[in-house]
Amino acid sequence: MKQVSSLSGQELRDMLVVATDWLEKSASEIDALNVFPVPDGDTGTNMLLTMRSTIEEAYRAPDRSASAVAQAIAKGALMGARGNSGVILSQIWHGLAQGLAEKESFTGRDLADALLLASAMAYKGINNPVEGTILTVIREAASAAKAQAATDINDIISVMETTIDAASKSVANTPNLLDVLKEAGVVDAGGQGLYTILEGAFHYLKGEVEEMQFRKPYMIASTTPVAVRTPQMIAADEEPYGYCTEFLLKGEGLDPERLSTKLKRKGESLIVVGDESTVRVHIHTLDPGNILHYATLLGTVHQVSIRNMDEQHQDYLKMQKEKMPAADIAIVAVVSGDGLADVFTSLGVTAIVPGGQTMNPSTKDLLQAVNSVTSDKVIILPNNKNVVPSANQVQSLTTKVIEVVATETIPQGVAALLAFNSEADLETNAEAMKRAKSAVRSIAITRAVRAAQLGGLSIKKKQAIGFLDGDLVVVGDSNTDVLGEVLAKVNLDEAEVITIYYRADAERPEVEQVILSIREQHPQLQVELVRGGQPHYHYIVSVE
Repeated sequence: MKQVSSLSGQELRDMLVVATDWLEKSASEIDALNVFPVPDGDTGTNMLLTMRSTIEEAYRAPDRSASAVAQAIAKGALMGARGNSGVILSQIWHGLAQGLAEKESFTGRDLADALLLASAMAYKGINNPVEGTILTVIREAASAAKAQAATDINDIISVMETTIDAASKSVANTPNLLDVLKEAGVVDAGGQGLYTILEGAFHYLKGEVEEMQFRKPYMIASTTPVAVRTPQMIAADEEPYGYCTEFLLKGEGLDPERLSTKLKRKGESLIVVGDESTVRVHIHTLDPGNILHYATLLGTVHQVSIRNMDEQHQDYLKMQKEKMPAADIAIVAVVSGDGLADVFTSLGVTAIVPGGQTMNPSTKDLLQAVNSVTSDKVIILPNNKNVVPSANQVQSLTTKVIEVVATETIPQGVAALLAFNSEADLETNAEAMKRAKSAVRSIAITRAVRAAQLGGLSIKKKQAIGFLDGDLVVVGDSNTDVLGEVLAKVNLDEAEVITIYYRADAERPEVEQVILSIREQHPQLQVELVRGGQPHYHYIVSVE
């Protein structure tokens, strides 16, 4: 796997540029998640606008050192922070800048230490920190990064990979920490936004910038599409939401902590962050005039934003009652394994039907998935030859237009998805995906459940067996030995990329030895290792 021992300030800036573009792809979807503390539905947009401000300032850094760029990023975030989530995000960048102070470049350990400071600063700026939010996500992600850095201090990619894995799990767990999220059936919007930024940075580190234009950020939720839920109407005697009031205060000798104490009883959702010369304030209050009057006694007020949240709430309810616009083409895929589900979702699959080998979904299961998506045009990826017949029956049971791309393996499904073009029509996409699936070789390694004689091979119970494009070709005692023998039957001189999906974490160390051998014999190959979490098969391999 590619390694990155250190990053310069310019690389830090470029990484956040890519992360910001990645966030922009899902800003509206993150907006739709927002249900806490009031449904103002703009978390994704606020985080995006905050990130854009950080980038603008990053280009003004006085030099290319990591310290200078990080300080510029922190300044840009503070000056351009929008909304509750944007202000918290600005605190995260402020903490990161403190961690990278006086560094020309930074290592994996430096990054982990900086993330810990980022977490501490995020909590410090909040008057009443709430778990199950972006705060929890940055804290748990930073802790995981620190643990990883202790084992591999030089590789930034491994630290970042651990960071986003922890962030993903933390975001998924937010509904268990906040009842309002559990009731709405969504994850925390701010946490999802932070995960998306980290995910974009990780793609940059792996050199996947070109591939990102054909992919979509992974929205952490259930494997079925999340329906937009209409919040309950406000009761007539319910407390009004008031005004979301934000401003930037500039002056001399400002004291953010004292200001926070003064404003504490004047509203809700109070965030006060900054330093002696510049302070950013966010508060929900019934009397914004009183807040601003006090602020003008301390310095000059800039970037004032006052939004009537009661009107905003009513607009939100009206919007949710309208039918959401359907995506032009939806994709339904049959996948088994949490890691593989993440892969397919990140590649643009709209709905996933759990299933595969020994657990074939029915035509009814597939039909329900097709009916759950908003589009009237649907592509089905069976990803198993035994599921193809059921998929072919769906068209006769719905008025939607269905195209079945008869993928028989997970690698074929991935190859087909990579060929999908959101700007092309259904027929063109189906043809392109069918061609793409035929260009990939598929390998699967499992254990025999009984003794057998097959294809001239004598198989003992529990022996490792290897399949190439569905045909049994190798039998042996070791999973990795069998994998190596199957790979030897493929002309790797003509291949460009090998992706190995492993079942469980315990299997990663053993397969890494296989990867070393492949790289020694075929240095031109790009070899990727992905935790698929698939049942039954220890390894599923794609050779392209």
